[in-house]
Amino acid sequence: MTTTQHSKLAFGIFDHLDADGHDVAKQYNDRLLLAEACDRLGFYAYHLAEHHCTPHGRSPAPNLFLSSVAQRTTHLRIGPMVMLLSLHHPLRAFEEACMLDHLSGGRLELGIGRGSLPAELSYFGVSADAAPGRYAEASEILVKAMQGGSLCYEGDHFQFDDVPLTLTPHQRPHPPTWIAVNRPESAGWAAEIGANIASIGPSSSVRKVTDAYRSRREIRSDTNDQSSPFLGLLRMVVAGNSEADAYSLAASAYDRWLKSFKFLYERNNIPTPPNLPLTFDAAIESELCVAGTAASIQQTLLSHLEEAGANYLLCQLAFGDLPLEASLNTAIIIRSIVGAGRR
Repeated sequence: MTTTQHSKLAFGIFDHLDADGHDVAKQYNDRLLLAEACDRLGFYAYHLAEHHCTPHGRSPAPNLFLSSVAQRTTHLRIGPMVMLLSLHHPLRAFEEACMLDHLSGGRLELGIGRGSLPAELSYFGVSADAAPGRYAEASEILVKAMQGGSLCYEGDHFQFDDVPLTLTPHQRPHPPTWIAVNRPESAGWAAEIGANIASIGPSSSVRKVTDAYRSRREIRSDTNDQSSPFLGLLRMVVAGNSEADAYSLAASAYDRWLKSFKFLYERNNIPTPPNLPLTFDAAIESELCVAGTAASIQQTLLSHLEEAGANYLLCQLAFGDLPLEASLNTAIIIRSIVGAGRR
C-alpha cells in the first residue's frame, strides 16, 4: 500500500518502550527527547511496538504516545510496529489511523499485525484460535476502509452495513503500510499489497524473506507499479568510545530488556521462543545486537544489511536501562557514519 519510492539505504528507530527502571513519566519524556534528536539528525521514522500487561511495553496505546511525538517533531515519520488488529475493532483502528495521519501532517507509517504472544490477547478475551481470523478480517476491512466512501463487510467476526466513512487519512490514497515478516512463506501477502516489511533474525535468514518478497512482487499482475517498499532489518545498536565501553553498556541493558521480555512467559509458564538469545553473548552471536565503536558498528551493520538484502535499518537505540545519553550518542554516530536521511 506504500506510495513512495525508496531508492537509497535509510535508517529509522524501533522501540518497545520497555521498562528502564525509572518513573514512567520520566521514561516517556526521555523517549520524546530521543525522538526530537533523531528528527534533527534526519532519521526516517519512529516505529513503536504495542504490548499489554507487561514491562516489555510501556506503550499499550502506541498511537497515543505517537501523537505526542508528532507534536515534538517536524520531519520524523511515525507509526505503530505493529497495531495489534486482533485486539482492535477495525473501524476504531481506521479512525485512529486517520486522526494520527492528520495530526502528524501526513507522516503516518501504519504497521499492522496479529500479536505474537497469546497471553496478551487472552487478557482481552481473544483466544489463540480466534486471533488469526480476527486479524485476517480486520486487516481486510482496514484496506477497504482506506478507499473511503461507505463500508460494507460480512465476516465471521465483523459485519458492517453501509457505514459512512466521514474521516479519511491525510495521505492519499492511504498511508504506507508495514507488516512484520519473519518467514519466507509470509512475505507474499505483504508483497501483494505493496507493504513495507520489517524482519528480525540472522541476516542469512532474513535474506530468505527479502528474496521471497522480491520474487512475489516480480510476478504481481500490476506490472506498472514502480514503487520500491522498504525491506527492514531490526538490530539493537549501542555505540561507545571503545569496544569494552559499548559492550558494558549493551550487556547490562540487554539483561534488563530480556527480563522484561520474559515476564509474561514466566508468569504463564510458557517456554520462551527458541530463537530468543538468553545471554548478551548469544544476542551478539545471533546478530540481534550490535555493539562497538563507530568504525566497527558501521562495518557490521552495512554487512548485515547487504547479506539480508535489506534497504532499511530499524535501529533499536533505547532498550533496557540504557541511559538517554548513550542512546543519543549512538544516534549521532549512526547518522555520522552512514548518512541516514529523509527522502
